Amino acid sequence: MLSQKLARLPSASRTVLRRNQAPTRYRIPRSSFLCASRRCLSTSANAVEKEGQTRLSTIFTILLGLGIASAGYGIYQFYQTFTLWPPAVRADLRAGMKAKNQGDLVLSERYLKRALHTAESLPLSDFSHEPYLKLSGISIVLAEVLEANNKPSEAYEVHSNALDRLKKAISYSEQLKIQELASGVPTAKNTPTHETELVLTGPERLRAVAIACKLGEMADRYQLGDAEEEKWLTWAVEEMLRTLVDMRQHHKTSEDAKREDKQKDVQLVLAELSLPKWVTKTDVGAPIEALGTFYAKTGKVDYAMTLYLQAISILMPPAGSGNTTSAEDSCRAAQLMSSLSELIMRRTPTPENLHQAEAWAQQALAVVNKTVKTARGDPEQIAGCEAALGAVLFNLGSLREMNNDHAAAKDYFTTSLQQSNRIQSQEGMLEAANALRRLERLDRAEATKKTTDA
Repeated sequence: MLSQKLARLPSASRTVLRRNQAPTRYRIPRSSFLCASRRCLSTSANAVEKEGQTRLSTIFTILLGLGIASAGYGIYQFYQTFTLWPPAVRADLRAGMKAKNQGDLVLSERYLKRALHTAESLPLSDFSHEPYLKLSGISIVLAEVLEANNKPSEAYEVHSNALDRLKKAISYSEQLKIQELASGVPTAKNTPTHETELVLTGPERLRAVAIACKLGEMADRYQLGDAEEEKWLTWAVEEMLRTLVDMRQHHKTSEDAKREDKQKDVQLVLAELSLPKWVTKTDVGAPIEALGTFYAKTGKVDYAMTLYLQAISILMPPAGSGNTTSAEDSCRAAQLMSSLSELIMRRTPTPENLHQAEAWAQQALAVVNKTVKTARGDPEQIAGCEAALGAVLFNLGSLREMNNDHAAAKDYFTTSLQQSNRIQSQEGMLEAANALRRLERLDRAEATKKTTDA
């Protein structure tokens, strides 16, 4: 079970699995979604990242990017109607956003800090429905301004404080639920009290997951250590699973029964994904994939593969489940399949491992081709597939090369080069061109050897 797997996730201090020597693999561009690579390729010439540096920025782009939170509860959505905010906060919040949009980060920081300070001093009842979304929204935008103004330490602290506030509310919510189970009397939801205000809604808990993912990304970006990054990403996945389980959980007469049901229910939730409107597949899959990417980066391949498989099952549920898959989700799933193939290629190149790696790469290629065909050329829907295609073709070429099938490898590398050139992926073009030159050298050396032997 996934819950049992998560319970056994290793600490950063354990032995890192040895990475096997193999031909260079073309990795999925992080700008489209997360990848399991040591070096990610970008879809634009000016977005190439430094080699060896794995960044989790896409996860924040998906959940919070540019101030937009997960599950459709966008921060700017709140700002567009400032009447949703307490009067004491509106003026500073409006001025801070105006300064931010005008590029005056110093002035924006001043107003947003004052808005946050004021908001934290107000009773939760002043914020009406879902107060923690609004409180954390100010923190997120303030942290964004601080980071843009080259103050990452302050931004990290703002995010951390916002998450601490949410975690305390989550803990209090759990205590109230336990009290309900013990007393058999549910908390009245129609009569707001101090207690009911502290009970987080589903979207508020997703906000906590999103902030934890951002902290994990920042821990990696600013080199705060693997343990710090792992701490945030693991908590994000665990909280996401708890949220999904609680969403389906029926009240039981004992906490032991409730805990046992949670263990059984995690797989059911992830497999069926009968999600409410405020949860998307991206909300569920992104934290799981982010943690998988972390374990791939640190060499814990088995853990990364487990998480990638779960993310794939979320994006592309099995046939007959009643859940449909969008073109964007299919493209992301294809990217993950290619990354999964690359992870298997890191293992000892036994015939079985090479077969599994090629099977996943071929599956990724099939998904890309089918999605591109059904999407009828819509560039926005198939952008992820366009980025994945070059990587999938390159990995298939690498696998053919490892099987000493140089003719097929050349065909794949050539097609990968053409695709990379078409989408203007500079690193993709470089990798494919280098692979073709390497094969040419090998073929010349083999021809020379045969001539000498003759």
